[in-house]
Amino acid sequence: MTRLNVVREGEGPFVVLSHALGCDLHMWDAVAAQLARAHTVLRYDHRNHGASEVVPGALRIETLAQDAAELIRRETGGEPVHFVGLSMGGMTAQALAVRHPELLKTVVIANSSAHYPDQAPWRARAETVGAQGVAAIADGAVSRWLTPAFAATPEGAVASGQLRDTLVRTDAQAYIASCNAVAAIDFRESNRRIAVPTLVIGGLQDLATPMAMSEAVAAAIPGARLATIDAAHVSAVERPAEFAQLLIDFWRSL
Repeated sequence: MTRLNVVREGEGPFVVLSHALGCDLHMWDAVAAQLARAHTVLRYDHRNHGASEVVPGALRIETLAQDAAELIRRETGGEPVHFVGLSMGGMTAQALAVRHPELLKTVVIANSSAHYPDQAPWRARAETVGAQGVAAIADGAVSRWLTPAFAATPEGAVASGQLRDTLVRTDAQAYIASCNAVAAIDFRESNRRIAVPTLVIGGLQDLATPMAMSEAVAAAIPGARLATIDAAHVSAVERPAEFAQLLIDFWRSL
């Protein structure tokens, strides 16, 4: 079993927060603080990220979903959770919902995609990291994660710096494996089998996973709801209060 770094806080129904590629569980700090008022919040670092184990070799998103399933069983005793994933975490959510629906009350898929028709940009990014290290792609990545308007504020400058520091600390080979896993996803057919109540959140200013990708995810999942947030890719950092409220409103409506 892969060793995953987990932070647990609050009391109430279980919520699991799954972060983006190149981030760690601190991406969720502000959202978790709000949710923990009425929920038991579990945040974790994916394998190859943060303080979790670095596992050599190739990786698939389905493996991250299996990691999440094992974490849920271990931390909750098998009690179903609200699973919230952003970007790579949203891909993990899509795979998890098909393979382990018994572990889920709901899923939230934020700033994510079901498929990348053109994998060339991902291959180029992996090649750059292999040749020059993660720092070579850090500034470009973070510039896509937050809107320029937010990044220009004092709060946004701090967030940008923290996100960049986390990304640069990520092991290069581990990042490449994760990058390749993201590039290879194709949930277009399997998403039609998701039967768990689903909310899809799209960022109106998200250049990394544009609204069309969120719209396609929502259209494929039976009964899925689509919400928007006026943010770039890492919307949970840019607009945490609004993000948390979207979750709470969704759960209350069921």
